[in-house]
Amino acid sequence: MLSRRYFIKSSGLALASFAVNPSLAFSGTGKDHPIIIVIFQRGAADGISMVVPFGDPHYHSARPQISIPAEAAIDLDGFFGLHPSLASLKPIYDSGRLAIVHSVGSPDSTRSHFDAQDYMESGAPGNKGIVDGWMNRYLQSNPDSTSTSFRAIAFSPNMPRSLMGLAPAIAMTRISDFGVRSGASSNDFARAFEAMYGRDDSGKETFEAVNMLKKANPQQFTPANGAVYPASSYGQALLQIAQLIKAGVGLEVAFADIGGWDTHANQGSDRGQLANRLREFGDGLAALYRDLGDRMRNVVVMTMTEFGRSIRQNGSGGTDHGHASSLFAFGGPVQGGKVYGKWPGLAPENLHEGRDLAMTTDFRDVLAEVLTKHMGAPANNRIFPGFAPARVLHIV
Repeated sequence: MLSRRYFIKSSGLALASFAVNPSLAFSGTGKDHPIIIVIFQRGAADGISMVVPFGDPHYHSARPQISIPAEAAIDLDGFFGLHPSLASLKPIYDSGRLAIVHSVGSPDSTRSHFDAQDYMESGAPGNKGIVDGWMNRYLQSNPDSTSTSFRAIAFSPNMPRSLMGLAPAIAMTRISDFGVRSGASSNDFARAFEAMYGRDDSGKETFEAVNMLKKANPQQFTPANGAVYPASSYGQALLQIAQLIKAGVGLEVAFADIGGWDTHANQGSDRGQLANRLREFGDGLAALYRDLGDRMRNVVVMTMTEFGRSIRQNGSGGTDHGHASSLFAFGGPVQGGKVYGKWPGLAPENLHEGRDLAMTTDFRDVLAEVLTKHMGAPANNRIFPGFAPARVLHIV
């Protein structure tokens, strides 16, 4: 006999209470159904290695061993260049669908991974009293009576802080976890689930949601247009997000993350530890863009990280916790082909606390613009409590 606790655990599901409309199906391609995908780089990604300010006279001297040579950087505008491991993103930039925001981050100066991630995912820097996440507050502020149970999905073992709250959301590790375990037939799986959860309304809704996903059968999909995703959990999360969009189950908000950015030692330059991580990161994003094809006309993908790295390399050939970093936004609605944000410069007198890239764009300015202009969120401070957008970047 399977217990409810074991069943949920072995199914790879983290479920919030939700309502379901199993008869509803979305194409996922029309402008009446915008989609946002958020990728969190956990560990504090080095923004000035991702988007290299090779034109700043202080860049190379601060990092004699780990700076990216100007001739190796992929030139964007004569001042900034992509790390060579992000070469797969250059065609998207050239097409005008990839925008970069530099010197972006949180106004809170914490150097704690835990606190900084919490503040960015809650959307309330410095405020530990906020319970829910900014993505969940978007869902609350923009209710949709026609939405399905798969409106908001995270590919994660646990519900990420960004999606915690009163609005319905699901976290899963793999779509296939909705299937069969331990040699049981799919009918046995369904009967067991229904027997345990089908006696009350919430259980029936859960069961209908699982059935809806099975009928869509997103496992049938193979990447289109020659897209090749990284074999890592990150790459497979992006692949499955694309599958759900194609399956037409009503996906509107998706979340995934990728770790390994805490490069205190042996960071490397155009080759090495960070270069390998950036190649996986960029190749995954490029595969998603290629796979979705014309569906990208209604999708915006955004990346974020809790803070950047120190400007000067340390004695271990790495970088320590910093302040501002850079982010990417791409998709059909994005006005790309440009590096946005005011560059503060790397002269010692311009550094944050004398050691870090200064923040000139609050990450909430970027998110608020995408949510209001692309997702149709109301222009108020409910999503980002106590914050009034200070600038419009015109990214979308």
